[in-house]
Amino acid sequence: MTLHPDSPAGPFGSGLLGPLDQDVPTLRRRVQLLLTGTLIATNVIGALVVVGLAALLMPAPGLSGDLVRVTAVAVPAYVVSAVVVGALWGTRGALRTLRWAADGRRPTDAERAASLRVPLRLTLMQAVLWGVATVVFAGLAALFQPHVALTVFLVVAFASVVVCAIAYLFGEFALRPYAARALAGTTPARPVSGGVNLRMLLFWCLGTGVPVAGLVVTAVLAWVRGDVSTTKLAVSVIALGLVVLCFGLLVTVFTARAVVNPIRSVQDALARVRAGEFDGEIPVYDGTELGLLQAGFNGMAAGLRERERMRDLFGRHVGHEVAVEAMRAPAELGGTVRTVSVLFVDLVGSTALAASRPPEEVVGLLNRFFAVVVDEVDRNHGLVNKFVGDAVLAIFGAPTVLADHATCALAAARAIAARLATEVPDCPAGIGVATGDAVAGNVGDPRRFEYTVIGDPVNEAARLTELAKNVDGRLLASWTAVESAGSAESDHWQATEEVTLRGRTRPTTLATPRT
Repeated sequence: MTLHPDSPAGPFGSGLLGPLDQDVPTLRRRVQLLLTGTLIATNVIGALVVVGLAALLMPAPGLSGDLVRVTAVAVPAYVVSAVVVGALWGTRGALRTLRWAADGRRPTDAERAASLRVPLRLTLMQAVLWGVATVVFAGLAALFQPHVALTVFLVVAFASVVVCAIAYLFGEFALRPYAARALAGTTPARPVSGGVNLRMLLFWCLGTGVPVAGLVVTAVLAWVRGDVSTTKLAVSVIALGLVVLCFGLLVTVFTARAVVNPIRSVQDALARVRAGEFDGEIPVYDGTELGLLQAGFNGMAAGLRERERMRDLFGRHVGHEVAVEAMRAPAELGGTVRTVSVLFVDLVGSTALAASRPPEEVVGLLNRFFAVVVDEVDRNHGLVNKFVGDAVLAIFGAPTVLADHATCALAAARAIAARLATEVPDCPAGIGVATGDAVAGNVGDPRRFEYTVIGDPVNEAARLTELAKNVDGRLLASWTAVESAGSAESDHWQATEEVTLRGRTRPTTLATPRT
């Protein structure tokens, strides 16, 4: 599962570009349209800024007729030329850099870095186009009306700064899907684009620097020329002040979204991790330090997934209680004496079963048999300690202390006997239950050990299992275990005879379930 908390639409909204897993041709067409639209929009905005600033800053009596006629032709012609040149130069160059995505392959490190620098390259291209425009229009003004040449130069230069800032923001927005693809599965050691500092500088330049500089230039020109009326100066200052307030607020909102969206994606993903969902991944679509944060979360989530998988596998092999205890306590050899109840289950006639049936069928029967045993042991708070061929050793009371371990072991034994008789009749099994003191802990070598219990109740349960194979119900328990159980469980049992089990010196009083 891949998380899309805000889509790589960046500060301009979410979901505008569609999902990241769209096919490459669709993504290419969408980005090409967005890049072309960006070039058109930025140049139109630049032309409007020129007209607006010229209306505010141009000295009386304004432009001469010759200069008006020339600019009326030159401005549209230059804007159209800039759009065409930009579409051919910028869009083609960008898509050539992004060829790896069209080929459907992962980018190299050099291609990744170049792809993330495409918005900056588009900005430099606009800087070149508008730099030429600044020189051209200032030159025309110098030819037809020299005393306004400085004003025209400053007006177009300010518009150039606005266009470049907007081009960077729009270009970064349009290329977010490619940035996400380029950064997918990577954890860069440092920002692969200009970083948050460059972005904040551009935002400041666009929302505050240019408008405030316009105010300063307005005042300087009025002071130098000395022919600007108080009313016009006031109107110019009010207009530019409103631009600072409104445009600055808009850019500040964009700034906040550009920073908050990646952080919010990490915040939402962290909430999913806290809820136990470790398979989520954030699209990394930001080449700044914020992208490093997203990539860092993905690396952390991958580590958590691996750790959770290892813990799950470890728990399946040794039992979840043992796994929890192993992670809590130091991994040391040795153990402690515990009073526990031991349940032993062993198939009857397993050798004949293996000889008379195909191996696949035998494995299937064993899995059904083990499933019943594991289910009832877990239900009664026990631990399946090991599978020994076709036998199962289960412990009640270790490693987790269980006050009524005898009750749980006897109840599990009765449930297993009943279910095996009805659910797996092809796998008759002897079941034995014993209670006593045993050493519970890690046995083996420091390089490889396992958790188990060793002591008299383990041997007694194994011997009871051998006897149980030849009695009705195939279930025997020691009377010591019955006496240690609660009355609700012990009432289900009755004492039968006293025998000395093989390998033991003390007699054992046998108990069977009441019929």
